[in-house]
Amino acid sequence: MRYALALSLLAALLSGCASHANRDVNGVWINQNAIDAAAKGVNLRQALLANGPNFEWRVNVPAAQATFSNGFELGDGTLKADGDQWKVDFYGNYEESLTLDDDELIQAATESGQEQSFQRPKNPAPAGAPPGASFEQALYAAYLGGDWKIAEGPGEGAVVRFQSDGRIEGLPNTDRYALCLAGDCAAMSGEFDSLWLEQNKQGNPWIFVRQGDQLEILQAVNQAKADEMPDLHPGTRRWLLEKE
Repeated sequence: MRYALALSLLAALLSGCASHANRDVNGVWINQNAIDAAAKGVNLRQALLANGPNFEWRVNVPAAQATFSNGFELGDGTLKADGDQWKVDFYGNYEESLTLDDDELIQAATESGQEQSFQRPKNPAPAGAPPGASFEQALYAAYLGGDWKIAEGPGEGAVVRFQSDGRIEGLPNTDRYALCLAGDCAAMSGEFDSLWLEQNKQGNPWIFVRQGDQLEILQAVNQAKADEMPDLHPGTRRWLLEKE
């Protein structure tokens, strides 16, 4: 009888430890649903909007801080435990609720946004990287990873590789790229996906169209007046890339 009681107490203790471990919200969490949707080879901004608005959370329980990134702005809030939830207060302006569901961090739905789920990144960005970097790195790898062959355009026949850290290999006169996720660049390109291409820190925006294993990169034509915010539309196609 005493032996059975001891086993029962030990099981309860181990169960409590496991439960505590599962409640560890510290660290980086990324919006894997948005990444998976984009990785199907569809319009990037539509995939992100459908699964947004937030792309990454950074939670620091000892410091009572939590930060979200949505692709163009950061929100720094004060973190506090509230039963099974964590409340993030943004200077009294509004509040977000976070809970753990197994291996997912759930951001509760509000009047201004849908419920979202976040997972720990398999390959987080290096220590010291800016907020949002882990999501961006995972998105770049999923959306543009692998080998792309230049089917049409300068460098035809060459293999292009988009690295997850923003480096690019094989595309003529280009050494870095950045996908437009949200913010001013999105406002300028409207319904069209856009990216930034540069060499030696000098570059320009381009419009791109992703359809499955094909990627078109087109010149971005500004239809705005000189005193207006740029209004970018697709122009002449420069490259057609096909995934190998």
